[in-house]
Amino acid sequence: MTPYSPIVDRPKLEWPGGKRLAVWTALNVEHYEMMTPPAVGRVTWDRVTHEPDVREYSLRDHGNRVGLWRTLEAYDAVGIAPTLSLNLAVLDMFPRIRDEIIERDLCVMSHGIFNTRFLFGMEPEEERAFYTDNIESLQRHTGHRLRGMLTPAVSNTPNTPTLMAEMGFTYHADWVHDDQPVPLDVGVGRMISMPYSYDLNDAPLWDGRPYSGDYLVDSCIAQFDRLLADAERWDTGLTMCIALHPYQIGQPQHIGRLRRILDHIVGDDRVWHATADEIADHYLEHAYDEQLAYARDLAAVGAARSSDAR
Repeated sequence: MTPYSPIVDRPKLEWPGGKRLAVWTALNVEHYEMMTPPAVGRVTWDRVTHEPDVREYSLRDHGNRVGLWRTLEAYDAVGIAPTLSLNLAVLDMFPRIRDEIIERDLCVMSHGIFNTRFLFGMEPEEERAFYTDNIESLQRHTGHRLRGMLTPAVSNTPNTPTLMAEMGFTYHADWVHDDQPVPLDVGVGRMISMPYSYDLNDAPLWDGRPYSGDYLVDSCIAQFDRLLADAERWDTGLTMCIALHPYQIGQPQHIGRLRRILDHIVGDDRVWHATADEIADHYLEHAYDEQLAYARDLAAVGAARSSDAR
């Protein structure tokens, strides 16, 4: 499903206009259910002992009431737009956010319906129904076709990439195993792994952990500078993802840190500031077939050597 290929040997990836680095933001706009939802496979999150779970609900609710607006203003100030990684129930529950998405024509990928309902333990037909709900929700509210997904809480079944491809998705953002999009060889459709980040990610860094807020700023700047240097050195296009949450980065004490990151990465003419949909479209048209063939050939050589060794 994830055929191996070393980045220094695989066919060259070229971004539009000869850009070296595609940069995208996954802005995770979430809804956390105050009461424990029906769970499939496992209990969701580290909830408080007794309901209602005001602590976790209200933290995320701040993002939908306040933090989202601060965050979008920061992007407006530098003239780029994030990709919304959206709990699609938000479109039904918060019409003001829905209207902002439509007015701005923001790129939306799914982050599930709620971030408190996981895929773990789903049977294939349940999972197909889940994808249908996602696809129809976005279509109903925006008229747009849903192209990609970061699964809720990065929860998967063994069938997830194949079923996503079967349902017409083209990219899956759960994987953090590469600095380029790469093919997911699922035997149906055309599915790619879209580089995401658990490290350049405000939620795991700040949710009750003793990191300085400046660690995120320093890490984003360091990764940006190194990826550009590696793209030049390896003569290929690379990808950078910054994963953010309005309930974290949109806090008044943190929003200035986002501006420091954006001010560093905007303005370099080697950079393509793109949405996840744009990156996926370009990769599928210009690189997917060649890179998949290379990875399959490499896997066949490895399998032959393994067989000979036995």
